[in-house]
Amino acid sequence: MLLLIVLAAIIALLLLITVAKLNPFVALIVTAIGVGLATGMPLFTTSPEDPGIVDSIKTGMGNTLGFLAIVLALGTMLGKMMAESGGAERIAQTLISRFGEKNVHWAMMFVAFIVGIPVFFQVGFVLLIPLLFTIARQTGVSLVKIGVPLVAGLSVVHGLVPPHPAAMAAVGIFQADVGLTILYSLIVGLPTAILAGPVYGNWIGKRIHKTVPKEIGDQLAEKKEGKELPGFFNTLFTVLVPVFLMLSASIAELTLPKESLAFGVFRFLGDPVIALLIATIYSFFSLGFFRGLSRDTVLKFTNDCLAPTATILLVIGAGGAFNRVLLDSGIGEYIAELAEGSNVSPIILGWGIAAMIRVATGSATVSMMTAAGIVAPIAAVVPGVNLELLVLATGAGSLILSHVNDSGFWMIKEYFGMTVKETLQTWTVLETIIAVVALGLILVLDLFV
Repeated sequence: MLLLIVLAAIIALLLLITVAKLNPFVALIVTAIGVGLATGMPLFTTSPEDPGIVDSIKTGMGNTLGFLAIVLALGTMLGKMMAESGGAERIAQTLISRFGEKNVHWAMMFVAFIVGIPVFFQVGFVLLIPLLFTIARQTGVSLVKIGVPLVAGLSVVHGLVPPHPAAMAAVGIFQADVGLTILYSLIVGLPTAILAGPVYGNWIGKRIHKTVPKEIGDQLAEKKEGKELPGFFNTLFTVLVPVFLMLSASIAELTLPKESLAFGVFRFLGDPVIALLIATIYSFFSLGFFRGLSRDTVLKFTNDCLAPTATILLVIGAGGAFNRVLLDSGIGEYIAELAEGSNVSPIILGWGIAAMIRVATGSATVSMMTAAGIVAPIAAVVPGVNLELLVLATGAGSLILSHVNDSGFWMIKEYFGMTVKETLQTWTVLETIIAVVALGLILVLDLFV
């Protein structure tokens, strides 16, 4: 019954947005309330273990925006400084000249794969979106053709490669080796990103041609005619400041004693919010004041760029609210109970449980953590299980079939200016390609290691 309710909710949400033409924010909230009522959730919270519909919606929206609102605001300011200074244009020109217009989608995948290793998916996305918009406008190439490789590269490392939080937590739950997990994740991740990114992006880009959305594009991808552009390395270093800070935090996590002062400092500086804050302030100098911009001009840039993000944030937040109601309704726990009695191989089981919970609830992190908790005791008593590959299989399953109950779905939709149908054809399909191809490569690798 719970699974039928989820299916009905997804269909209802799609009909509200596509047929009834209801605003996605309103449609998501209405559908979340409907799911809560259908699954028997109380209207108001009576105990911490029994959250009500209203409080579940508030919690889901608050938890989603508590992190994303800060990240998107700071990332948009950093992107605006790159656009106004000509920094994004400089990097775009360099990549285009090195790779050529025909191969620039390959460049986007490799850049995203490298940048995404130490940073959260959302952080990497807002760091690279100005570059994506600028290249799309300068080359006239479909935003889909070069955007799909970018999000594919970021998504692969988000789901498979430590030190991302869910992957690191799964390493701990399975008691796998961190170094081997990273090595295997790169062996599996790169070909997976290539197939889901440049290969699929090139194919679907010929069928869905999207230009840069005007309002947000004008903020993040302005062409600076007749103006001297900043240096390539100056711009690149500015963009990579948060990457370096987060990478240092990950190294400290693995090498320094947890009670040491140095660990605390690196952990603080490497937090995504602090790292982006430092990078944004640094950009005011490296791309602003040091290049002759006044304080009033920089202030105007950072004020003007925030308005277009309001709608994006609301829709993402509503997606988080819908996701939370699904979780609080007990759907994830129900799927976990169904899977516990299975006699399937732990690698297939970990992938399958994570995939089912992902499709039902929309949360990659929740599905990966839940699946790891269920499969770990089974893997402990089954001889010959490669624990590192088990981590990767669970992570791969947690990425499959991202759709309307995932806040990431709405972020991609809004930034790319796509319809729900186009987002399903691009983002949802590429996530599914990642999950399926990664599982195949993991099973092949399991034959040798």
